[in-house]
Amino acid sequence: MTDKIQKTEEEWRRELTPEQYRVLREKGTESPFTGEYVDTDTPGVYLCAACGQELFLSFTKFHSGCGWPSFFAPSKSETVDEHEDTSFGMRRVEVTCSRCGSHLGHVFPDGPRPTGLRYCINSVSLKLEPK
Repeated sequence: MTDKIQKTEEEWRRELTPEQYRVLREKGTESPFTGEYVDTDTPGVYLCAACGQELFLSFTKFHSGCGWPSFFAPSKSETVDEHEDTSFGMRRVEVTCSRCGSHLGHVFPDGPRPTGLRYCINSVSLKLEPK
């Protein structure tokens, strides 16, 4: 198990770009179809942009047409945490990095086999390490 990372919000502000901070720490969302990894098919590993923890493998990525990178499963179940999100009058499941608590996106039950899940993740929350 990976040790949890705890930093002050001021430390996060210094380390992240303003857009990364807005999404990762303030639970924002980047505009659809604008993220760096929406259409990327490069083989590799997707890491948390805040702490570097491995989150998703490229072979689990698929083109959902939703405007954000989509994955049918995390690399390991313990790398992401899920939380009920009732913001904006909706009922969703938020996905955060289990190591640093940063907001990644949401998971929906409308994905492809084998899981039937769609992890809809902000590109700015990720860093692709090509393999």
